[in-house]
Amino acid sequence: MDVRLTILGPVEVSAGDRSLPALAPRHRAFLGYLLLHAGVVLSVERLIDAMWGPTPPDTARAQVHAALTAIRRTLRAADAVHLVQTRPAGYVITPGPGQLDLREFARLVAKADTELVAETDAKLVAEADAGPGAAVRTLREALALWRGPAFADVQAYFAEGARARLEDQRLAAIERLVELELAAGRHAELIDLLATELAAHPLRERLAGQLMLALCRAGRQADALAVGRDYRRRLAEEQGLDPSRAFLAVEETVLRGDPPTAAAIRPAKPATATVLRLTEPAASADIRPAEPAAATGIRPTEPATSATATGPVVAGPVVARPVAAFLPYDIADFAGRSVQLVELCEGASQAVTIAAIDGMAGIGKTALAVHAAHRLADRYPDGQLFIDLHAHTAGQRPLGPAEALEALLRQLGVATERIPASMTERAALWRAELAGRHVLLVLDNADDTAQIRPLLPGASNSLVLITSRQRLTDLDGARTLSMDVLPLPDSVALFTGIVGERAAAEPEAVAEVLLLCGFLPLAVRIAATRLRHRPRWSVAQLAERLRDERRRLTELARSERGVAAAFTLSYRQLTADQQRLFRLLGLHPGRDIEPHAAAALADLPVERTEDLLEDLLDAHMLQQRAFGRYTFHDLLRHYAAQLAAEQEPPHVGQTALTRLLGHQLSTASAAMDVLYPDSAHRRPRIERTAPPPVPLQDAPQALAWLDAERANLVLAADRDLTHTGLLATTLYRYLYDHAHHDDALALYGKALQAARRREDPTGEGRALTDLGWVHQVQGSHDVARDHFDRALAACRTSEDLRGQARALVGIGQVSTDEGEHERAREANLRALELFREIGDRFGEAVTLDYLGIVHERLGQYARAADLHRQALALSREIDSRGGEADALDNLGVACTRLGRHAEARDHHEQALELYRRFGYRRGEAKALNNLAEVAATTGDPGQAVRLHTAALDLAVELNNPGEEKRARQALARLLPTSEPSDHR
Repeated sequence: MDVRLTILGPVEVSAGDRSLPALAPRHRAFLGYLLLHAGVVLSVERLIDAMWGPTPPDTARAQVHAALTAIRRTLRAADAVHLVQTRPAGYVITPGPGQLDLREFARLVAKADTELVAETDAKLVAEADAGPGAAVRTLREALALWRGPAFADVQAYFAEGARARLEDQRLAAIERLVELELAAGRHAELIDLLATELAAHPLRERLAGQLMLALCRAGRQADALAVGRDYRRRLAEEQGLDPSRAFLAVEETVLRGDPPTAAAIRPAKPATATVLRLTEPAASADIRPAEPAAATGIRPTEPATSATATGPVVAGPVVARPVAAFLPYDIADFAGRSVQLVELCEGASQAVTIAAIDGMAGIGKTALAVHAAHRLADRYPDGQLFIDLHAHTAGQRPLGPAEALEALLRQLGVATERIPASMTERAALWRAELAGRHVLLVLDNADDTAQIRPLLPGASNSLVLITSRQRLTDLDGARTLSMDVLPLPDSVALFTGIVGERAAAEPEAVAEVLLLCGFLPLAVRIAATRLRHRPRWSVAQLAERLRDERRRLTELARSERGVAAAFTLSYRQLTADQQRLFRLLGLHPGRDIEPHAAAALADLPVERTEDLLEDLLDAHMLQQRAFGRYTFHDLLRHYAAQLAAEQEPPHVGQTALTRLLGHQLSTASAAMDVLYPDSAHRRPRIERTAPPPVPLQDAPQALAWLDAERANLVLAADRDLTHTGLLATTLYRYLYDHAHHDDALALYGKALQAARRREDPTGEGRALTDLGWVHQVQGSHDVARDHFDRALAACRTSEDLRGQARALVGIGQVSTDEGEHERAREANLRALELFREIGDRFGEAVTLDYLGIVHERLGQYARAADLHRQALALSREIDSRGGEADALDNLGVACTRLGRHAEARDHHEQALELYRRFGYRRGEAKALNNLAEVAATTGDPGQAVRLHTAALDLAVELNNPGEEKRARQALARLLPTSEPSDHR
């Protein structure tokens, strides 16, 4: 199969027309780094450093294994899993010839140099007349491989530096191609390409010199000199340097008006066939050039523009005329927004273009609009107008359309006596004045569509850029652009551009400051400016001040403006109902909220609450990362919590929070009743709340709600001592069966603390047992045994028989895993007696199954099979689907030991189907390993390898060391000449 691996653009795996499993963003980052170093063995430590730098998360190693598993899954779908291999020192990817675009690019560039060496001067001159030579065609083919910036969709520690290095190689190839094309006399075709690339890399000296030569040879000496002046100015202002001698020679040639002949500027032949010219540093791009044309590999066709009169010049004559230039200052340290800039610039080609830019306070809407306007100014020679409509300006009311029209007409030069009194007549005059003109208009800080509509041009070749904190969804014909926070690399660039060298010396502290600022441009700018004016502060000290949530918004303020002040202006535009809901949402301890929970918090009907949530979303006071779920920007969350503390009486806030916790607990209980009806008797009786819980019709709906709310439930657990214990008991089987170990440890740890504070030994014993099972499944047997022993003691103190039985089953399981089979048998027999004494048939079925495992380990296979059949029958009688699956799987093991392999396979397959049907991932890996052992025993090693590999992938993902170890050991036996299943 024709497998293609690409990093020169988005990181992708393709295989002809076959649809492959999509990789998550983090997994694409891992694949991109492996491909960047194709053929090199990379250790886990090096992969971790590449992804996260000096501050990796605690789960970094697990994420590496999960990423490799996902990559193999995608490659397996393309019949190419062999490309990723495990070596003793780490992992390596080995693409074949033609499979990796980066290698193809390097091969073609080297081939072009080889072809150039082979060509004589006479042949070059002949080909200049006949058409592109072989080297030119090869370079075009190489450049056509680029589909955008390298690693275009990757956010990782290594990506920015790698992207810059690869961009430097691309520019070197473009410069090489331009040399050859200029030598062949094809200068006219190069002007747009060079202008576009120079606009993106304004300090690239070689590009500037080549553009000057191309313009000069096209008879545009003045434009060529303007390019030179702009380059000199930028170099002096930004680097404090003078141009090189080579550039001065080009400039002198242009000044003489004496463009060199083809022979004079023909490039020297490379010394070797593999030279890549990488002598110029890659400048940071402000606007990325358009995608390369597939046929030529040359980036076309938009002319480069600039905010200054001396910037890179558009192809065509320069028109000199007086213009109305009212754009405000374009900030020098503007950073990022390259995608949005490209979208705005590429869209500015229709007859009348309207672009509405919306976003939350402080997101940088005005900065983007002004920056784009300066970039586009040369395309609108009849005027660049700007007006602040004051929808969110402290101390000022929004401008009415009549006032705005008067100001705009004056900017166009219309005399006061010509401006009519009525708004309707002013709008008509405004449209008449713009008719036939090319004007760029920025309507900043707009309130709503009613304020804007009279200001729009009629029949005119104009561009209108509108900024607003509201989504202007009813503005017909407008293209909307909703802004998000800055990504990490752009935030670093903004912060470093303001702070300077101190930022470069403390990259970890910079990352923390940016995180605490929520990557909000206004907050980042204020924090950076605050640091710049305090030379004795370190970045780490600034981060320490921002960590205090009570002071964070105060720290992000300065005399003329601040983050809280910007939020306040938006808040005051809300209705009273919207304000109340916004404040109450600040009490929510979770990360996001859905309408039913918000309705419980606000004590409102769900339909009304959903309308209010959508209003807050349109006002950019809330965000929506997934359909039906609403969340805050981190700084807005602190602002809402601050408002709630200041404006809501304590009893009101507590009552609202109690309603929310009640809703969460009652819905969680309803979901568990759907998923686990067999153990309903073990869960606490929860009073159903009003409004009623989210409707949960079936198991998929119940599981989806629990998955979506899991993080919120854990975060809210410690807000009420009684609630904590009830929630932990309610969610136990869901968290255990679905391997949510981190959340389980956090929730049960809170439940243990709450029980001790209440002096509740029954609750303490329950929490200790729950914690013990999580540690046991993670392989921490000593910790698990300690928890079970302490749980048994606590439950004996409170005479809790069910709690004693659960702790004894846990002791039995740990003893089984450690080979203490007699102790395990005794513990399980005592537990069985207790469960039968209290009539807990679910506990009885589970314990019978565990007793069967003990007898299997003792070699008593017939007795083990009998116990598993008893557990299976009882599980089916009480409709325990998880118990049924476990009993079937364990019965299959006993049958294998008895030599009844067909029966064993049937039991394991039934168990696997049940595990998968109900999402019991804890058991799925075990069933896969068991099926693999049957395959190996019955002479099918290929199937055994496939099943063990699938089990290993799942066990690594779930952090299940027991099943992971089983799979690795089995694969080592089945594949003695290689590392098991390509896993470490």
